[in-house]
Amino acid sequence: MTTYPLNGRGLVAPPSPPDPQEAILQMQDAVLQTAESLRWQIGQGFHEQLMEDIYTNAAQLADRAVTRPGEKPRFDLDRTIDRIVTSRIWGFPMMIAMLAVVFWLTIIGANYPSQFLASILIDTMVPLLHQIATAIGLPWWLSGLLIDGMYLATAWVVSVMLPPMAIFFPLFTLLEDFGYLPRVAFNLDNAFKKSGAHGKQALSMMMGFGCNAAGVIATRVIDSPRERLIAIITNNFALCNGRWPTQILIASLFVGALVPVYISGLVSALAVVGIAVLGVLLTFVVSWSLSRTVLRGELSTFSLELPPYRPPRVLQTIYTSLIDRTLYVLWRAVVFALPAGAVIWLIGNVTVQGVSIAEYMVNFLNPAGILFGLNGVILLAYVVAIPANEIVIPTILMLTVMMLGVTGDVGAGAGVMFELDEPLAVKSLLTAGGWTLLTAVNLMLFSLIHNPCSTTIYTIYKETGSKKWTAVSALLPLALGFTVTFFVAQIWRLAAMWLGS
Repeated sequence: MTTYPLNGRGLVAPPSPPDPQEAILQMQDAVLQTAESLRWQIGQGFHEQLMEDIYTNAAQLADRAVTRPGEKPRFDLDRTIDRIVTSRIWGFPMMIAMLAVVFWLTIIGANYPSQFLASILIDTMVPLLHQIATAIGLPWWLSGLLIDGMYLATAWVVSVMLPPMAIFFPLFTLLEDFGYLPRVAFNLDNAFKKSGAHGKQALSMMMGFGCNAAGVIATRVIDSPRERLIAIITNNFALCNGRWPTQILIASLFVGALVPVYISGLVSALAVVGIAVLGVLLTFVVSWSLSRTVLRGELSTFSLELPPYRPPRVLQTIYTSLIDRTLYVLWRAVVFALPAGAVIWLIGNVTVQGVSIAEYMVNFLNPAGILFGLNGVILLAYVVAIPANEIVIPTILMLTVMMLGVTGDVGAGAGVMFELDEPLAVKSLLTAGGWTLLTAVNLMLFSLIHNPCSTTIYTIYKETGSKKWTAVSALLPLALGFTVTFFVAQIWRLAAMWLGS
């Protein structure tokens, strides 16, 4: 047993710490012994084999990258594709053509599933639910609130939004998985630079085409606070998930109807592409204005690495896009549609002096709506739909039904009956509500430009920490939306008068 001397207080003193130099020598001895043991196991030719492998790999890399005199240039699929999709001549036409194909497939493919869902969820289920409510003795106001309000709004959300989303999002995700979207950012980099914004804003804008809130978060890749703020403010002009179905539906009902049936899908797709391209142009214009006024400063530079092309994992992409995008957006729309449907039913059935609150509000907003080429129903729908863009169209349909007093499969009241499982019937309903081609065009424009949804506004505040810039991000697009629709409406009407005379 080892003993230690006592210290001044009569306690046993701790042992002295080991010598660091001695510990280092012990570690060196252990390393040398391990190396000697491995040398006996590996053999004498290990070093030569290692160097041979290194030079062999280097020669293989050189053969793939270097073209020697007299040899034909090697075929590189990635570079061949990039010469086309990133070309100054073909880059932008290719981008527009791809978007047109995606929208065309979406518009053509969504019609029949939408009709099928509407026939089941609305035409079949609404009368059945009313029969059940009558059989169990529910009061009229409770059955109206639950069935004609909350359920009907949700059914319209599902039937109108689910089919186009289930087609569009997998197609868009396949382009992303293939590696094409970074090439779009590369094509747009020079334009962003000329507009006084950061080239990485193209990446956040691509994210905004899925969700504006995600696009705002994606601006974190921009180091400059000034350029990041420009990207945050202008991200709203990228059409998000909730606004694609509105654009596709209105374009197919009104714009596609202007031409023969066999090309209506293509014309509708081109109209939606035009709106998306207009959003990109507005991003450039507003970025240019901000960078030369309230957000002046020096431009930053960055390097963009283009990922290699890879074959899309079709099944995994379809599964992921359906779960992460389609069902997520649909669930969000349903969550907001339930209370919105209740609110719409209440303001449509609570009366003051025999007139419903909805009618008061629509009549109050109608003069302003007509001035902007819209109507009071659309303006009220956007007030109700501030929480989420996904419920704009269902809200418009429900308010139009209430204002017309439509009966039958869509609710209670007196008036004309509509079967809303056909696109032409939906158009007939909107036309009966006073819609024209101008109304449809300005709705598409206002849907593109107007204020962000509540989730995006909250995300902007969390990212900037500024009430001032959050207010600017919300009010600037709204003011611009009213300005654009006002001038379009006035020019449209002047042109109509001139052509009529």
